[in-house]
Amino acid sequence: MSDPTIRGQAWDIIESVLDDATPQSEWAREQLRSQMESHPGNPERALLEHLIATRSITGEQSDASGLPEANLPSPDLPTPDEDYGTTVLFTRRSRRRIEAILGDRMLLTAFQPIHELSSRNVIGVEALTRFVSDDGASADHWFNEAASVGLGPDLEFAALQAALVAAEQLPENVYVALNLSPATCLDPRLRAFVEQSQLAVDRIVIELTERLAEDQYGPVVAALAPLRMRGLRVAVDGAGAGFGSMSQVTHLSPDIIKLDRNLIAGIDQGAGQKTLGAAMVEFARQIGADLVAEGIETQDELTAIMELGMTTGQGYLLGRPSVQPLDWAAWRTPAEQEASVSGSASPAT
Repeated sequence: MSDPTIRGQAWDIIESVLDDATPQSEWAREQLRSQMESHPGNPERALLEHLIATRSITGEQSDASGLPEANLPSPDLPTPDEDYGTTVLFTRRSRRRIEAILGDRMLLTAFQPIHELSSRNVIGVEALTRFVSDDGASADHWFNEAASVGLGPDLEFAALQAALVAAEQLPENVYVALNLSPATCLDPRLRAFVEQSQLAVDRIVIELTERLAEDQYGPVVAALAPLRMRGLRVAVDGAGAGFGSMSQVTHLSPDIIKLDRNLIAGIDQGAGQKTLGAAMVEFARQIGADLVAEGIETQDELTAIMELGMTTGQGYLLGRPSVQPLDWAAWRTPAEQEASVSGSASPAT
């Protein structure tokens, strides 16, 4: 099992350097062995001194006649006691971790149901990525780590592919909301992924998970336009959380507006939240968008939003995310469930 501590990460990197038997790395291996002998039992210090000596952090060429003394860190670098390792020293390990996930497809898809509130029928799901790892890190951690080493879109596409394959087991009346960043929406691979999916394009919703910069609106709208013409829908997440979220709504003209959990939490007791919620209902009606209330956790919240005219929602009160196909099958409408039971009970001919 991998050790997630800084010391464990240092050992992982040291071992990978020493395991590299290519002639080009011989000098680096000797340098690292020397530093380990100078700092026995302190792999973090040995690794830092090795990196200083080889100038791998600053990108400068090594000068054999002027290497820093083993006991004196370079004046423009943090000392080994500072939390520098997780952001710079272990970039190589982070990249290896993400590449291992991409190579082995060590991820699953959980679907959280989105309900029509009056009937409680499931009309859609949000696809949420779950990582098969031994360190318990959240999905956000993995995606942030991937972005930090330039593999953000690659990991999102791996999650997208897993979700599209899993979605083939969902009831046919259910749409699938896929969380994507603006960078992935601009990636030319997205169109091929959607078009090659077994899922009908009009069942796919692209849910933007990040705020767009001002200069991204035009390119993102243009990139998604061909797919939207074929029925793909766009959702904006976190609406009602501030000016930035509403700016996205006005620029992107989304098909679905997802209200932020911070607006829904305690809305049954907050007069200001109710006023804003009612305004969002009318705003969505005016622009022809569906409104989804996110994060419904209490019966009082559910009652309040329905009284405001909200018709669609998701949250732990209505259904938790699940990776189990048996749970997904239960999201059929009563008519579909009856038809399924009748079909399975038909006598053989």
